[in-house]
Amino acid sequence: MLKSMTGFGRAQTEINNSELSIEIKTLNSKFADVSIKLPSVFGDIELEVKKRVTEKLVRGKISVSIELPGMESNQGVYNHEVITATYNDLKKLASSLGESSDRLLEMAIQSPGALETSSPKYSEVEYTKLMEGLDTALDKCDGFRIAEGDELSSKLSGYVNKIDDLLKQISVFEPERTSRVEEKLKANLAELESTQNIEVDQNRFEQELIYYIEKYDISEEKVRLQQHLNYFIEVMASEDAAGKKLGFISQEMGREINTLGSKANHADIQKLVVEMKEELEKIKEQVLNVL
Repeated sequence: MLKSMTGFGRAQTEINNSELSIEIKTLNSKFADVSIKLPSVFGDIELEVKKRVTEKLVRGKISVSIELPGMESNQGVYNHEVITATYNDLKKLASSLGESSDRLLEMAIQSPGALETSSPKYSEVEYTKLMEGLDTALDKCDGFRIAEGDELSSKLSGYVNKIDDLLKQISVFEPERTSRVEEKLKANLAELESTQNIEVDQNRFEQELIYYIEKYDISEEKVRLQQHLNYFIEVMASEDAAGKKLGFISQEMGREINTLGSKANHADIQKLVVEMKEELEKIKEQVLNVL
């Protein structure tokens, strides 16, 4: 069963009369690229959230947004002692340098420690509800990926079956291809004998002819390509996180198809190879979205 790396999941619940909202969006990526936005009060559980996300979704460009109004840091209060001490120090410095003291209060207010902030603490109940909401959003995102994966599986199966059909069509042209090569070589040899008055060793010629035809034999490439096609379908049906493996298999398919093209020496077979390459490009494009 395939899964897509494109997914979306959303969960909402209520915490202390405020609505907790969790959204998860995923896109394709070679690795697990996770970005998390959550209220500062829950900052100490960010790594735990990330771990739970990667365990469920494995990889992809994953964006997690957790919002809970009323659980952010407060505006803070000014520390009068720090501001006063800083202001007096700046005033003495300005006086000693003969500088204006017009903006000293503004500078003192912006100094480190002048503004004290505090974040509300979350309770065990709030933590539990957040994690339950996160799990719900993850399950929905995973379900979205499964549904998208079913569509990908259907498309990929169609492309693979098309290549399989094209591969079978090659067999139709192989007898003609072999006889055409043989006839062409014999015609060239006959012309050489008549124009150059040379005598050809027919036994040696037959040996060279066999060698030449074997050099352009494509039976092994056909067998290997068929094996890759079968393995591709097998992996699609049996593994969840199959994207990377399918990518490797498609590369091997490409090698065999390219070799078929280089050995073809036949216009109709070349056309079939071109069509195979078109289907393979579709496979490679879709595999990038497979988990």
